[in-house]
Amino acid sequence: MKYSELVKMSAEELVKKEKDLREELGKITFQHKIRPLENTALIGLLRKDIARICTLRNQKSEQ
Repeated sequence: MKYSELVKMSAEELVKKEKDLREELGKITFQHKIRPLENTALIGLLRKDIARICTLRNQKSEQ
């Protein structure tokens, strides 16, 4: 997800998106532990998206 897309979201939408991404990351990491994934880069992308959302939420709360 691009940073410009996240900036346009409201605080509630960011919280919901973060929750959804964390759930998806949990499912994918569990699947990866059972059997190796074809695209392991997806785990890193999800983690980076979560970090972007957290950073943006912190920036918005400071303002």
